[in-house]
Amino acid sequence: MNPFQSIYELIGEDQIRLLARYFYLEVAQNQALKKLYPEDLAPAERRLFLFLLQVFGGPQTYLEERGHPRLRMRHLDWKIDPSIRDHWLNAMLKALDKLNPEQNAKEMMMGYFIKAANHMINHE
Repeated sequence: MNPFQSIYELIGEDQIRLLARYFYLEVAQNQALKKLYPEDLAPAERRLFLFLLQVFGGPQTYLEERGHPRLRMRHLDWKIDPSIRDHWLNAMLKALDKLNPEQNAKEMMMGYFIKAANHMINHE
């Protein structure tokens, strides 16, 4: 069983979609992050939603459409140093605060985002 299954069960698909939306609203205001994305953030927002939906125990649409996430490999084209990691993580944690899920779900999600953000560093 996916250890994050309870997150999907606790907050549901609509809240995960809203988290992706809140995150990209933060990206749009953060110059360090915004320069890593194309002008239209909608496709990235949809991919993030599908990815988070899968990670947190929902439908496997991301896998069906895009294959295995291979996060680190998919992000090798961008220089991700500790500073960019911090910008990304801060944007995600602000989005999570806006979502304000049940505390247990929030702590599990925060743990996942911290671990994932640290894993993505590919430059020092």
